[in-house]
Amino acid sequence: MIIIFKIVLIVGLLLINWSIIAPSAQAKFCRQIKEHQICIIKIKRSAKNYWEYRASVKIDQEIRPIEIYDCRQGHRITQKGEIIPFKSDPVGDLICRIVKR
Repeated sequence: MIIIFKIVLIVGLLLINWSIIAPSAQAKFCRQIKEHQICIIKIKRSAKNYWEYRASVKIDQEIRPIEIYDCRQGHRITQKGEIIPFKSDPVGDLICRIVKR
């Protein structure tokens, strides 16, 4: 009986500890670039193409849907399939520079 109590107590403490630490892993990364506040809300690297990242960003309180950022080719692909080079959009350079570290 005491062993079961100890196991339940340990599991409970681990769950409490995890719930305190987990939200910090979801914290967004923000930078000020050319008078715009750019925040990376969600980012995930492609398993197949390690140079591609799927990311959702917020620019000046406007949230973009998840798009593919291709760090090898230097462009992003929107959900509609449009290819937009990083030259016209500083977000791609920011994402590729951050994940390179």
